[in-house]
Amino acid sequence: HILNTKTQHSRIRIHNTMTNKAPLILVDGSSYLYRAFHALPPLMNSKGQPTGAVKGVLNMLIRLRKDYDTPHIAVIFDAKGKTFRDDLYPEYKANRPPMPDDLRSQIEPLHNAIRAMGLPLLIIDGVEADDVIGTLCAQATEQGIETVVSTGDKDMAQLVNDHVTLINTMTDTKMDRDGVIEKFGIPPESIIDYLTLVGDSVDNIPGVPKCGPKTAVKWLTQYETLDNLMENADEIKGKVGENLRNTLEQLPLSKTLATIKLDVELEHTPDNITVSEPDNEKLLEIYRDLEFKGWIAELSGNKKEEPPVPQDIKTEYTCITEEGPFNTLLEQLKAADEFAVDTETSSLNYMQADLVGLSFSIEPGKAAYIPVAHDYPGAPDQLNREWVLQQLKPILESESHKKIGQNLKYDQNLLARFDIDLNGIAYDTMLESYVLDSTATRHDMDSLALKYLGHKTISFEDIAGKGAKQLTFNQIDLETASTYAAEDADITLRLHKVLFPKLADEGKLQSVFEDIELPLSPILSKIERTGTLVDADMLRLQSQQLAKRMLELEQEAYELAGQNFNLGSPKQLGEILFEKLELPVIQKTPKGAPSTSEAVLQELALEYPLPKVLMEYRGLSKLKSTYTDKLPELIDSNTGRIHTSYHQAVAATGRLSSSDPNLQNIPIRSEAGRRIRQAFIARPGCKLVAADYSQIELRIMAHLSEDENLLNAFNQGLDIHKATAAEVVGVSIDEVTSEQRRNAKAVNFGLIYGMSAFGLAKQLGIGRKEAQNYIDLYFERYPGVHNYMENIRQQASRYGYVETLFGRRLHLPEINSRNYQRRQAAERTAINAPMQGTAADIIKRAMIAVDAWLEKEQMETRIIMQVHDELVFEVPEQELDSITNQATALMQSAAELKVPLLVEAGVGDNWDQAH
Repeated sequence: HILNTKTQHSRIRIHNTMTNKAPLILVDGSSYLYRAFHALPPLMNSKGQPTGAVKGVLNMLIRLRKDYDTPHIAVIFDAKGKTFRDDLYPEYKANRPPMPDDLRSQIEPLHNAIRAMGLPLLIIDGVEADDVIGTLCAQATEQGIETVVSTGDKDMAQLVNDHVTLINTMTDTKMDRDGVIEKFGIPPESIIDYLTLVGDSVDNIPGVPKCGPKTAVKWLTQYETLDNLMENADEIKGKVGENLRNTLEQLPLSKTLATIKLDVELEHTPDNITVSEPDNEKLLEIYRDLEFKGWIAELSGNKKEEPPVPQDIKTEYTCITEEGPFNTLLEQLKAADEFAVDTETSSLNYMQADLVGLSFSIEPGKAAYIPVAHDYPGAPDQLNREWVLQQLKPILESESHKKIGQNLKYDQNLLARFDIDLNGIAYDTMLESYVLDSTATRHDMDSLALKYLGHKTISFEDIAGKGAKQLTFNQIDLETASTYAAEDADITLRLHKVLFPKLADEGKLQSVFEDIELPLSPILSKIERTGTLVDADMLRLQSQQLAKRMLELEQEAYELAGQNFNLGSPKQLGEILFEKLELPVIQKTPKGAPSTSEAVLQELALEYPLPKVLMEYRGLSKLKSTYTDKLPELIDSNTGRIHTSYHQAVAATGRLSSSDPNLQNIPIRSEAGRRIRQAFIARPGCKLVAADYSQIELRIMAHLSEDENLLNAFNQGLDIHKATAAEVVGVSIDEVTSEQRRNAKAVNFGLIYGMSAFGLAKQLGIGRKEAQNYIDLYFERYPGVHNYMENIRQQASRYGYVETLFGRRLHLPEINSRNYQRRQAAERTAINAPMQGTAADIIKRAMIAVDAWLEKEQMETRIIMQVHDELVFEVPEQELDSITNQATALMQSAAELKVPLLVEAGVGDNWDQAH
């Protein structure tokens, strides 16, 4: 945007008159929302959704961001419901008509867009936006911070002072103290009295009848204040004087109603109102939904991609409840080379969910839904579920018929419970999207449809409601359910036709999809359905023991604090630590209070006893609530095992994550964590075998960096940390002390995660200069590592991504961010991501190889868990030798590196023993 002269003058004035603090910009969102709605021509998207007010306000905000170079901007809106003014005067704003529906529908998308832009959004119950703005202006003035209020509301003139200026972005006008006098004929400090006298017909604030602006200015010029005027009301002649005297009793109320509050209790202060990096993914999603094509192109252009053009496809969705149409569909499926399939269920828990229906799509725009278990009162007759599944079983189990789906692992798990082995899984749109760019969007179907098709799907909440009253799918009426379910299959097919060609354009990405992610999915399905046996009684005993120890720690904390307090309350904890005990404040929250975060407590625990006690208490509390209490509740009533869910499309690096339970976060170094692992047991006649890659990321670093010294150390089978210490310190490997090895280990692992000298100094408890010297010496001895790190940073900056050994791309959206901290974090990720991503690829390839061998040899052994760099097997005792030898060999051959991959396998009755 070209800056106009007035805005340029405004900008210069702010920077010349402010102190060393950046100016604060406060935007009266409510004012601009109404003005944009009424002033601009109506605008709608193709779905008939009004969008004009949203576009008007966002356009103003974008311009404001460009005109004012400050990180301190907030947008303030009125909250829903009554304010304190309504309590004082029930007729307040009674004359204002209700908000038009076309405006009301634009509030939520506008708020979402503002948040996605990274702008703080303030909405405070019980007061108006004016009061929030007034309070922040008063606080900023006290701190000497220059403040600009962007508004079209004349009432805001009462806030103007030497530090507060009003601007109207829509009319390109500004108003400082002189501007208020020029416009109103009185200074800012008289504006409240002025508004009290003239009243406000829109807000229904009663003024003095027949007292217009000229009369009010005349009176205030003569008497200076409303109080003086009221004391001398008898001096005012004529009818208007009579009106003044008749309203003397109500004027104090009118003044209260017209006065902007300056003391609203706020979490934000002028100091901590800061713009954050925009969530361009979310913003793009909103722009596409609202069809703001120019902004879509602008955002998409950053990634060199064209915004999707909504496909003009006429949809033909059918609901099949009779045998004739079903048989016709069945013949069409048999004749098709590929088709999309989706199941509708009563739950997301694949072990408990009931099958409610299936949908299929063979060509874009056409799809059919077969309901089999809608059981709401008055539900129409449906085909028998057992009969339907019996007819579909041959084609669903056929390898030659290619299946397309969205997260087909879930459907595979579900159908397995109905004795159907879903085969021929050829494409999965969730995985296609994930491999294409793990960070570009969320990988659920709704997000993908919006990003790649420009299509807003029917969400489950749209048809089922929210919260405790949300219906399950079997309770949804057939007409509504059919459209939703058929759309799922149709959109999945259409997404595949967009996503797979993108993968095919990048040969390596297609290979990652076809050779790693897709074949892994059914293996994960088997692992999930097999489940893991846990000793519930042992876990319950551990819960009791943890509770006892937590009680002891609680009493210890009370003694150290000198009083009882709630250990879970950050506020009370902050008061104890920083006010009563006067411990140093290391970090503050966005609200300005001293932080009691885990990182802060960790640092304080190095020197002070109470934080150390609190850290232990928090750790035990987390273990108790997450594992010892919860795991027994997750035991499936039919299998007697826990069944986690593995997620392929979550971690940006390619690593798997898990939930219900999360197996990745059970600590291995603490005694309490190891005891939880003891509750993971083998069934009678079996043992657990844990096979773990040793120092895999360091080995990958040696391969990628080709550093001669690092390669030699691994190829000679040396203790890598001792070898590093010997190189850096300049002694023989036999002379390395335990402390020197510990320091070398911190450097080896720290550097691959981009650790700075500051971080190393903190970890080792040494000075920053000493830590920097150690790092410098390390790079002297391992120059290949240094070169690799520099090259990978440059590559990431140039291309926006880095790659694993197998071609998986790890995109880094923040690598060229203007925010230094974000850019630095992205650079650290760039260094580590190829190692972490390659490690993820290797263990996935290992799982595929091991599973194929188990199937070929018809072994009874099953993989039951994958955690970090470890595979856990449940092994019949007669197969132990085969598994420990062959599975280890297969894992070690999952990749060819310039150094050997080493896998260590352990055997035990429980997971802890096997590790």
